[in-house]
Amino acid sequence: MPTPYPLRASIAACTALLAMLAGADRAPAQDASAGNLRIAWEVKNRFRLFREENDFLRQAAAMQGGSVLAAEQALAAATDGRGWARDTVVRLCVNVAGLIQEQCIRDGVRENFLAPVDHRIGAKLLGALPAGATCTWTFDDGTSGAQTFRMDCGAEVSLRVRYGSPTIVTVQAALTDGTTAQASGEILVRDLLIAGLGDSIAAGEGNPDRPVSLSDDGFCFRQLFANVRSEYFRPGRVGYDGDKSCDAVRAEGADSMQWNKLSARWMSAACHRSLYGYQLRTALALALGAPHVAVTFVPLACTGATIDAGLFGTQRARELNCGENTCPRTVPGQIGQLRGLLDRARRRDAARQVDLVLLTVGANDIDFSGLVANVIINARGERALFSRSGIIATVDSAERALVEKLPQDFVRLRAALKPLVGGRLERVVYVSYAHPALGADGEPCPGGRDGFDVHPAFDADGERMRKVADFVHSRFLPQIKNLATCDGGAICGDGDAMTFVDAHQPAFLAHGICARGAIDPDFDKDCFSPSGESFNTSPVDGATQPLVCERSASEFRAYAPRARWIRTANDSYFAAMTFPQGVPAMIQAADIHDATWGILSAVYGGAVHPTAEGHAATADAALAEARRVLGLAVVESPVGAAPLPAPEPAPR
Repeated sequence: MPTPYPLRASIAACTALLAMLAGADRAPAQDASAGNLRIAWEVKNRFRLFREENDFLRQAAAMQGGSVLAAEQALAAATDGRGWARDTVVRLCVNVAGLIQEQCIRDGVRENFLAPVDHRIGAKLLGALPAGATCTWTFDDGTSGAQTFRMDCGAEVSLRVRYGSPTIVTVQAALTDGTTAQASGEILVRDLLIAGLGDSIAAGEGNPDRPVSLSDDGFCFRQLFANVRSEYFRPGRVGYDGDKSCDAVRAEGADSMQWNKLSARWMSAACHRSLYGYQLRTALALALGAPHVAVTFVPLACTGATIDAGLFGTQRARELNCGENTCPRTVPGQIGQLRGLLDRARRRDAARQVDLVLLTVGANDIDFSGLVANVIINARGERALFSRSGIIATVDSAERALVEKLPQDFVRLRAALKPLVGGRLERVVYVSYAHPALGADGEPCPGGRDGFDVHPAFDADGERMRKVADFVHSRFLPQIKNLATCDGGAICGDGDAMTFVDAHQPAFLAHGICARGAIDPDFDKDCFSPSGESFNTSPVDGATQPLVCERSASEFRAYAPRARWIRTANDSYFAAMTFPQGVPAMIQAADIHDATWGILSAVYGGAVHPTAEGHAATADAALAEARRVLGLAVVESPVGAAPLPAPEPAPR
C-alpha cells in the first residue's frame, strides 16, 4: 500500500530538518568534498500576461539595472527609441479588443489564465560539485506518481508543478569518486491576482504599444471659422493612398476605413491601454523580483474613465480600430468586469481572490482634460465651439466637483472594492498623479507654443497654465490624498484607508512638460521649435514638406529618453495621431480632414500625460508599496537572464 502523501511529506521534511541540525544548508551533503548543496528554483515566464518566455527574459535582462526606470531606458536604447512593446503587444493573453483570454496558450501549453492548475518551474542544484557529476531529481506532489529526472548536475531541470499544494523535491548527486550527496526541499508557487483599475494615467494613455508610422509628406486639415479657405498640413500616416488634400468633402467611408487601419496599435484601442502604463510595469516588476511568485495581471484601466462612467458604469470607447474585427463602441464598468472575472475564476478555484488592486482615478471626475483644453486652445472660434460642447472646463467647475461630488463617489468606490480584496482596503494601492506642468524650481511652466504648435489653434496660455497648475498642486492632489487615506475629514469607516503612493511626485519637478535638455533626441531639438515654428505655414510647401526642419517625420522616436516625462501636443500627434471616436456627436469628425479632430487628437490622444519614462518612475514608487503590502522581498533569480540584444539598425 503506498504511503499517504502527508506522511511522505512529513518524512521528507524531517529528513531535511535533521540534516540542517547536522550543519547542512537545508539539504544533507553526504560527501564533504561536494560542499553544501541547495536547491534553487524559479517560476518560468512568471508574468502570466506574456504568452512567450522570451518577452519575460528580455524584461529580466533590462531589470538588472535595479529599477523600472533604468529598465525602460535600457530597453529604449536597445530598440533605438522605437519601443519594446511594439512586437510584445501581439503576444499577450488578451484578444484584439483588449479583453482577457481565459484560455491562453503560453509557451505551447494551454492554461486557464484566471485559475491556473499548475506552473512551469526550473530548478538547479547549487553548491560545490565536481564536473561531470550526475544527478537524479525526484518531484512528488502527493497526488500522482513522482516524476524522476536523471541529468548532469549542472543542468537546469524544467517541469510543471501543481498549484495550491507543495511539491517535495529531492536530488541525489552521484559523484565521480563513487560517493553521493543529497539535497531536498519544497516547491510551492504563490500566484498573485493583481487588477489594474482607473483612468488614462492608469491605462498608459499617450504611449501606444506600436506608435503610428508617419509619412514624410503632408496631410491636409481644415480649420474652423476661417473667413477664407484656410487649411494646414501635418505629417500623415504611412500607407495611406487616399486623398491627402482638403479639396473633396467626404462622409465617413472607404478613406476613413483605410486611415483607421493605419492607426497606432494599443493593447486595447477602446481604452488606449498600453504595456507602458505604470500598472502593468508595477505588476511585471513584482514578478521579476520574486522567483517563487507568478503574477496574474488583469488590466482593466481605461482612458477617460470616471468613477461613475468607467469604474461603475459603461463609457465610450476611445477608438474602434481592432484590425479586421469590429471593436465594441462601449466599455463595461471596470468593477463589474473584475467581479465577473473573479466569479469565473472561483468556479475552478474557490480560494481565488484579488491579492492587490492598483488604482488611479479622480482626474476625469473633475474634468482634467477640460482644464488641459482650456489651457492649450487659444483661438477664439475654437474656444467658443469647445466651450459650448463641454470640452473646455474651468478651475471653478473643477473645484465644485472636487468638493461636492468626488468625496461621495469615493465612499461608493471603497464600498465596492472592499469585498473584492477580502475587506482589506490596504490592498488597494492608490497611486497619485504627478504634476505635469512644474519646472525644476517648482514654478509652473510658462506656456507658449513650445510643444504645442501641431495645431494652429494651440497656444498654451501662461496665466491659465499658472492657475491650473496652482489648483492641481494646492487643491486637487491634497484632496485626492485625503480621500484615499481617509484624512482631512474624508467620509470613511474603520479600515477604509487605502495604501497611498506619491513618492514619484518630486522626481517630475525636473521633467515637466516644459523641460528641455541635452538628453533630448536630435529630432526634437531640430524639429520642435521652442518658438512654435515647427511646421510650414504655406499650404504649397506643407503638402510635400510639412516640417520646417530638414528631417523626415519618420525619424521621431516616441520612446527615446527625454528631459520631459510629460507628452506635449506635438508628442501626442507624432506618437499616436489619435482619431477619437468616443466624443459627443456635435464634435465628432465628419471625415478625416475635418477641423475638429486635429484638436481632439491632442486633447484625447495623450497630451499632458506621462511618457514611458514617467510611467516607469511612477512604477518604481508603486512597486515599493506593493511589495510591502504583499510581503514580498526582492530575491535574485537563480537562473538569471541573457543580456539585451544590440540596438536595431534604423530602417533604410
